[in-house]
Amino acid sequence: MQKKFYITTTLPYVNSDPHIGFAAEIVRADCIARFKRELGYDVFFNTGTDEHGLKIHRKAGENNEETQSYCDRYAQKFNNLKTALNLSYNNFIRTTDKKHQKAAQIFWERCATNGDIYKKNYQIKYCVGCELEKQDSELQNGKCEFHPNQELELIDEENYFFRFSRYEEKLLKFYENNPDFVLPNSKFNEIKQFVKKGLEDFSISRLKTKMPWGVEVPGDSEHVMYVWFDALINYISCLNWPGSDEFSQFWPGMQVAGKDNLRQQTAMWQAMLMSAGIPNSAQVLIFGFINSNGQKMSKSLGNVVNPYDLVEKYGTDALRYYLLADLNVFLDSDFTDEKFLARYNADLANGLGNLVARVANMLEKNKIECELNIIKEGSRMGIFLEKHDFYKKFITEMEKYDFGEALKILWNEFRKCDEILSEKKPWKMEDKEEIKNILAPIAQNILNIAYILKIFLPDTAEAIIKQFSMQQIKKGSPLFPRIT
Repeated sequence: MQKKFYITTTLPYVNSDPHIGFAAEIVRADCIARFKRELGYDVFFNTGTDEHGLKIHRKAGENNEETQSYCDRYAQKFNNLKTALNLSYNNFIRTTDKKHQKAAQIFWERCATNGDIYKKNYQIKYCVGCELEKQDSELQNGKCEFHPNQELELIDEENYFFRFSRYEEKLLKFYENNPDFVLPNSKFNEIKQFVKKGLEDFSISRLKTKMPWGVEVPGDSEHVMYVWFDALINYISCLNWPGSDEFSQFWPGMQVAGKDNLRQQTAMWQAMLMSAGIPNSAQVLIFGFINSNGQKMSKSLGNVVNPYDLVEKYGTDALRYYLLADLNVFLDSDFTDEKFLARYNADLANGLGNLVARVANMLEKNKIECELNIIKEGSRMGIFLEKHDFYKKFITEMEKYDFGEALKILWNEFRKCDEILSEKKPWKMEDKEEIKNILAPIAQNILNIAYILKIFLPDTAEAIIKQFSMQQIKKGSPLFPRIT
């Protein structure tokens, strides 16, 4: 039976357009999904949109739109990333989907049956931007560190609560038994320290009179579910939980998230799963933020980067390459147009693109036919490439989710090809067989790397594979025209 692998992004909130931070998250998830498929796994890759909560309801009102119409419009903007970024996800869930809402209500009932849901009055400081309660110890100058331009709101009402405090020891025991549960280790230590300080029960409902946009609480039509409680359940509702074959086959799986989601994904959600009697997630990767010229991206500063703009200017694979090769996976990284252009010209235009063009041009010019080893459609690249040392190194880096180092290994192979060309200078030779003896192995190496490159740059890889699978290889169009 084919091995199963499940991966999901977080669900972006539909209160604004897609930004480069989420583009990086979903491209990395896509890279992992494609890698697993190449290793022979049957992959379920989930993403979607988070569409409930106060922030959404207010945004729709500001635009004079019905809330559902507003959600429909913004959900489509995120789903359009599938084409723009050439993503391979096979499920797009929306928290306004009927099946999700039904699953959320069943999940609530299971937690309630387990004695983990109760009702009380409370007062809190609330960040609408995070849709989270904030303790004084978490604030910086009285403001949320992630939304310093927004005033905290004071909420005083009767809500349902989840007994988070009940799961302190269980979570710590789970962390101890699963030492690789959160990557990087620094974030794992951070969430352990958070739990060790003691957990406080958190609110999981809102009064419908104050916030009507949400999943109705089972048995209480006056309340809707708190957006985080509802949204987290998408990770299993997408698998048609409860009682589906998809759920039993693919769960538990891997989750990826930004560092502002650490608490929600690695503690709150895990406690909720324990309460509902569901296995915990297999692993959670916590990615760093992307800054712009050293500053946190924000609409108020006008430095938010739109991935659609970059795709239009540079192309899909150029953006995918930059996000995977240039940005640190687990630490904060800085984005500038200058860095992007420099990487594009150095690695793609002058590097890969120039090498492919030179080799193909010389083969065509000298009318040299090559019979290269080609991977048959549906065959796994590993079987074909496992004897190569660079492939083994590549696998090691991918298993650490170090996409930048994995790409360096591939680009090092391209540089070796360039070095052979510079040393042998086949363009100065006249003997056709001598030229072929130099160019044919280089062409084979380019083709080998292209099979792996499908994980990162799918369109570019397919173009190279098509070009170099011909007996008479021809130059073709430039892969990455130089941009000045």
